[in-house]
Amino acid sequence: MTVETRTQKPLATTANARALDGLRVLDFSTTIAGPHCTRMLSDMGAEVIKIEAADGDTMRNRPPVREACSTAFGQLNVGKKSIVLDLKSPDGLEAVQRLVAGADILVENFRPSVMQRLQMDYASLRGFNPELIYCSISGYGQTGPSAELPAYAPAIHAASGFDLAHLAYQPGRDRPDYCGIYLADVVSGIYAYGAITSALYQRVRTGEGQHIDVSMLEAMLTLTLNEMQWSQFPVTLPGRPQFGPVETSDGYVMIAVASEKSFRSFMLAAERPDLITDPRFEKYADRRLAWGELMDTIETSWSRKLTSKQCLAALDKFGVPCSAYRTVAEAMADPQTAHRQALAEVHDDAGSFKVLNLPFRMSAANPSPNPRVARLGEHTKAVLQQAGYSDEDIARFGAR
Repeated sequence: MTVETRTQKPLATTANARALDGLRVLDFSTTIAGPHCTRMLSDMGAEVIKIEAADGDTMRNRPPVREACSTAFGQLNVGKKSIVLDLKSPDGLEAVQRLVAGADILVENFRPSVMQRLQMDYASLRGFNPELIYCSISGYGQTGPSAELPAYAPAIHAASGFDLAHLAYQPGRDRPDYCGIYLADVVSGIYAYGAITSALYQRVRTGEGQHIDVSMLEAMLTLTLNEMQWSQFPVTLPGRPQFGPVETSDGYVMIAVASEKSFRSFMLAAERPDLITDPRFEKYADRRLAWGELMDTIETSWSRKLTSKQCLAALDKFGVPCSAYRTVAEAMADPQTAHRQALAEVHDDAGSFKVLNLPFRMSAANPSPNPRVARLGEHTKAVLQQAGYSDEDIARFGAR
């Protein structure tokens, strides 16, 4: 069969240079974790081809939906091409094999046995391209007693110990929270991106690709660094967490006292320099155990008499790390967000909306999204033509 060979484009040298220009990614992933990873690859310049079933990624139906276009889908998939293939058909398998021959990276986030049944696992495809970097993201990893368990972020949050670790910071509560912010998906996608770029560097030296196995469970465990050590060695924890909301006359502020300097500055801002040398609080170990008593004293003598704005002004004057509690909309409207150009405007068939740029800047590359969200299957014909299919072949694909 005729296959497309992988070619490298010369990297641009202008301010619009893209670090991953010339790389091609086959994106079999759905929902959040995999698409988050491949959106990052796309923002860095890679050509990402999203391979979808006839009914599309389930995120295409997630609100907000305007004129049948989901901005939740768009945020994760902007800048990618979309093709539709029936992966269970012989035609679909042949098309994937052709595409793999011209690809650099493949990302999937099915259960471990799915791609094997489709004959699209790493072992089945590496013969078509020994340089292929194949990344699998799954709940518990590709092997082991839990490998085939279904996994979504909330289940992984519970399985990793994260939910109970978080509960330990909520005094007086004994029912675990539901974390509606899917940290497991985002963190797993970031680790997958890091592993892929590391594998690309290794391929430069060895000329060979490899399989990457990302476990969402293990990714979540990386968020519990302190708790992992506390689980192994006895530690006496304060009755009230050291970081938390401090009450004001009209709400709360967050004050993060992480050093001796910030503790002294906090006491000066709160007009209580006497507490710096108070035997209950002078030493870190004692202060940690008496933190609730210290905060009760500060709230009674200072913060409850002031508005949140007044408290923050005093804390800022003395360089104490602090913040108001804001909504996401307020954070998006922050002048610092605007200064950093943290938001990009993109568009789909229903209009325009904002998405977050990658949270880093590079002096010699431009990490930013291509501004267009593809319609389902929009690029099927063009991509299959590049893979060597004639118009007649593609028409037969559609008919079948």
